[in-house]
Amino acid sequence: MPTLPWTDALSLNLPLVDDPHRDFVHVLAAVEAMDDAALPDAWRHLVARAEAMFAAEDRWMQQSRFASAHCHSLQHQMVLRVLRETQEQVRLGDASLLRQMAREFATWFALHLRSMDADLARHLRRVDYDAKTGTLRRPEAVSMRAIACCRQGESLALQAA
Repeated sequence: MPTLPWTDALSLNLPLVDDPHRDFVHVLAAVEAMDDAALPDAWRHLVARAEAMFAAEDRWMQQSRFASAHCHSLQHQMVLRVLRETQEQVRLGDASLLRQMAREFATWFALHLRSMDADLARHLRRVDYDAKTGTLRRPEAVSMRAIACCRQGESLALQAA
């Protein structure tokens, strides 16, 4: 049984976001089911899917003027770095590390989906974002609140500017 099976509890009720999430959860489950010999190729596929999914979310955040885009994108970058480093370890023959990372990643992904991605989905619905054109049908609904920053000191620099 996969660490993170797709269930309705993971749905954010926005197909634009839910469809790639569902596909990704299935790819992660496939990785967990692979034998050691197939694991390196399956992990490379998982990393490529994560890169594509995160790139799409990052694009949506920029196009929709999502106030928390910086924090959300930064988390994507950090996770991708860890996934790529794990890929390198697997290339060197450490399948047990990959299996542990798959379980850890499933836990992280579920939390990320329920927090940061849920916030993004609410924002995309509020501004009525059109992913095909990259436009907002309700630009007046963009939050005018200050951009939330992830690194200490950065918010001070923004306030001083």
